[in-house]
Amino acid sequence: MAYVYLIPIRAKMARTPETSDHTSIQQRINATKQTQQPNNLMPFVGNPRQDMPKVIAYSLKDFCELVDTTGKIIREDKRGYIKENNPILERLGLDSEQWLTLTTEFEQHLNTAAGSEHLMRKFGIHTNHQRIRGIGKVRTLFKHA
Repeated sequence: MAYVYLIPIRAKMARTPETSDHTSIQQRINATKQTQQPNNLMPFVGNPRQDMPKVIAYSLKDFCELVDTTGKIIREDKRGYIKENNPILERLGLDSEQWLTLTTEFEQHLNTAAGSEHLMRKFGIHTNHQRIRGIGKVRTLFKHA
């Protein structure tokens, strides 16, 4: 999968995984920033157990870092590579703790909507909710995003 995700970068069609349009890694990253799991993609699970449904036995955070690190390797036989020096989570405006919370504790903090504070407030207006559960947590999680 990492090889496939790097094709747009190696072909100089994108600079980073998160900017490679029409790829499932970009879809996964965008969904995670909205605290969601793409319905059409098999989920990543960091700690698999024996009785689990069909999943990818790898955490999404670790996989994104693997793709990012691999994409930074300069290859003489390839046109492109990831030039950004900062790690992918930093480029997304998330730290490891924020990412972990977004991907493992979603239902504990958010239940009607997910996203940045601005988007959640728009959702509240749209749905006529006076108060949206999780605004404080979102403010903390997305403070740098």
